[in-house]
Amino acid sequence: MLPAQGKLPDGIPQPDIASTRPIPDGYKKYPANLVDVITDKPGSSGKEISAMTPAWGPAPPGLGQNAYLAAINEELGVPLNFSIQDGLTYADKLNAMLGARDVPELLCVPQWEVEKLPRFADAVKVLFEDLTDHLSGDKVNAYPMLATFPTGAWQNALWNQRLMAVPNPTDGPFPWGLFYRKDLLDAKGLTYPKSIDELLAIGKQVTDTRAGVWAFSDIFAMVQMFHKSPASETGWRLKADGTPEHKYETPEFKQALEVMARIYKEGLVHPDLAASKGGDAKKLMESGRILFMQDGIGAWQGMQAQQQKVTPGFNLQPVPVFSATGGDPLVWGDDKPISYTFVKKGVAKERVEELLRVINWCSAPFGTKEYHFREYGIEGKHHTMTADGPVKTDLGFKEIANQYFFVSGRSPVVQPWPETPNYVGDLLTYSNAMVKFMETNPWDGIKLEFPATYKSQTVPFEDKITDIVRGRRALTEFDGLVNEWRSAGGGNEARDFLAKARSDAGK
Repeated sequence: MLPAQGKLPDGIPQPDIASTRPIPDGYKKYPANLVDVITDKPGSSGKEISAMTPAWGPAPPGLGQNAYLAAINEELGVPLNFSIQDGLTYADKLNAMLGARDVPELLCVPQWEVEKLPRFADAVKVLFEDLTDHLSGDKVNAYPMLATFPTGAWQNALWNQRLMAVPNPTDGPFPWGLFYRKDLLDAKGLTYPKSIDELLAIGKQVTDTRAGVWAFSDIFAMVQMFHKSPASETGWRLKADGTPEHKYETPEFKQALEVMARIYKEGLVHPDLAASKGGDAKKLMESGRILFMQDGIGAWQGMQAQQQKVTPGFNLQPVPVFSATGGDPLVWGDDKPISYTFVKKGVAKERVEELLRVINWCSAPFGTKEYHFREYGIEGKHHTMTADGPVKTDLGFKEIANQYFFVSGRSPVVQPWPETPNYVGDLLTYSNAMVKFMETNPWDGIKLEFPATYKSQTVPFEDKITDIVRGRRALTEFDGLVNEWRSAGGGNEARDFLAKARSDAGK
């Protein structure tokens, strides 16, 4: 059923830093000699491929206005035309698209959005091509880059016991980090917080509304993590008697809710962020208008690389996860893929094969010419080569937005960036320290499709919790909301579902 496990191409160098899985290995130096692993053009039809992928920040220019797209499409032998959607509202777009049954030939669905999509397993069966007969066993050898993916990533790409997507294996298991401006804290003689009391105290010290400076973005996920609120499978864990328990029902979550509500009430969150769901926390962090920002770990290197050119001494670092309740910390994370690439159902067998060849090219690993081209575009235009490796130009940052990355996967590593020579060491020091405390998922290895009511009510109830956090509802309403969530929100139904899933799996 699953693809056979292949090996990395000959000539790929050994990593400099070996990590504890699922943390990837790391390279401190860019390879001097890149391996050319795909000699034939993947595309042969000349027929444009439609694709939808997410992006965060300004959308890149589209086909006909983007030299990077033109160059990669020429290499592929077939043009990909991307519909780039805002990553912050991607679930809304997916819901509308799946509901209308109108999908592109290649559709990226991030892992974290799957749990928000009602009846997703049904949609997968109806709308997308079954790839089992194309990729299972030795058939994957026709697409050798896909064969280098970890077996666990493929396991997660099964729906209804069929291989329905190409996974994009994770290059880091942690969904969130709490980043701080080390340069600005250093200037004030402060260091990062190691407890909730220190977090609040530092937040008050650095907030200066007259100077237009506040301490935080919305950091609620990290505050929950500090309190050891569970996060597995949308926030579930097992009680001592083996009964599933959701985070809303735990004292840890309620404590985190009270702390975050206090942070908002005391005016420590930038008002632009407190007033809306979004707001641009990255820009506020870059300009020093906030000093702490919750974001995905993937935000780190890019911000550091760009902002150190604007602000000398700019230094972005993650706060090590601590426990607000004593004992070891609890770190959220899992080994699930970053995203999945689905192929539209009903295209001809020859077209499926062409699409898989394109995905295979886009999946070439670090150390290959194909990977280098996908990541950095045209030398002299999108990047310059230095003795330490490629450095993106302003045009590179503008035109390259992980378009081809999100219709592919790759054998995950942490690669070096010349403009941030300390990044690989800093990231892997943090990651290898944190992975020791990573939460154990009681449903690991079980493919779950939550009941439709629970899925459809996840975001509405999160919005109600957000109202409490931001002072638009009273904290005293929380217990009532939890009771409402158990019945009308599908919480009790989800609990029974999770208990049965473990029982059916023999756990």
